[in-house]
Amino acid sequence: MIVKGRLTGLIVAACLQASPIHAGTETQAWVTPQRPLADEASSRSDQGDREANAQVARMWFKAEWQIYASTFVTQDGRVVDNANGNVSHSEGQGYGLLLAALAGDSDRFDKIWRWTETHMMVRPDHLLSWRWDPQKGAITDTNNATDGDILVAWALAQAAQKFNRPDYRVTAAVIAGAIGANLIKNSDHGLILLPAAQGFSHDDQPDGPVVNLSYWVFPAFSTLKDLAPAYDWEALHANGLKLLNVGRFGPLRLPPDWLSLGGQTPAPAQKFPSQFGYNAIRIPLYLAWDSAPQARHALSGFVNLWRGPRSAGPYVIDVNSGSAEQILDGAGYRLALALARCVSLDSPIDEQVIKSRDPLYYPDTLRMLSLAAIQERLPQCF
Repeated sequence: MIVKGRLTGLIVAACLQASPIHAGTETQAWVTPQRPLADEASSRSDQGDREANAQVARMWFKAEWQIYASTFVTQDGRVVDNANGNVSHSEGQGYGLLLAALAGDSDRFDKIWRWTETHMMVRPDHLLSWRWDPQKGAITDTNNATDGDILVAWALAQAAQKFNRPDYRVTAAVIAGAIGANLIKNSDHGLILLPAAQGFSHDDQPDGPVVNLSYWVFPAFSTLKDLAPAYDWEALHANGLKLLNVGRFGPLRLPPDWLSLGGQTPAPAQKFPSQFGYNAIRIPLYLAWDSAPQARHALSGFVNLWRGPRSAGPYVIDVNSGSAEQILDGAGYRLALALARCVSLDSPIDEQVIKSRDPLYYPDTLRMLSLAAIQERLPQCF
């Protein structure tokens, strides 16, 4: 087991700080686990280690969620992007809902959802308007952002099961159906997911349609299939992985944030920077979180982007030249790539990467999503 010795004090302190009511019982259960006898089968010992690791990962995630929520979630449930004028967007509300559901925090989930429903569920097609500005006190862009819609539907479905709220599932199914009806389209390169209802189609872009592969939230697709079975989520999932394979460029073979599908072969989109950047850095995280074998195979292209705490980067990278343009400065970016290496190479994540927090919304959200993936499916990485 990786973590038991190195993070005991940190986990106990974090749990006591974030959730003193529950931390005593859970910490005691972890600090003094039942030890298997020496003559018992090694498989039983290994299973015990895995279960202990999983319990530690769950405790750590829940404690970190409380700290994250106290930093980025207002009392009325608005998730604040403090690097962009304190705006809120459907992506952030979706991430907040998902993290709250996975942490079992029904009260905060309800607050985030009530704010989201009141302020962003204003479109007649049941998609969410994507951007709310506190300076205006209103939505300032009524277009949707498809990743936000997916995250909200996924989170509502998770909460419906965890909190016994069938009304959440009804709303999740409505949103999933709206995604299918408005945003899943046929193209010359197979079934695609438009990034928004307006702005990315063949009619909207000179090299359209344009897609963003980080909007394929791969671990959510099995839930979306259950919510809206009339749409071919399996084909969409498979084609996203296919586009990820053929849509890599330059010496590092990286996908761009924005990919044109208007030509015979995919290419970096003309009206967007040809970069692997703040969008695409989410792709390895989603692939690592996904349970499909094909997704795990796709991770291999990302494992060398950042090799550890003593290495430079990760960076925003020009996909054509492979040159680094700007450092992605935040623990969340490093943890997402470290998670990809853990899944692909069975490489333990460095302790410092797990312990570090970020002061800004986006990298700290990626950190929390990585911890969520670990506690839900990948405790061996902890």
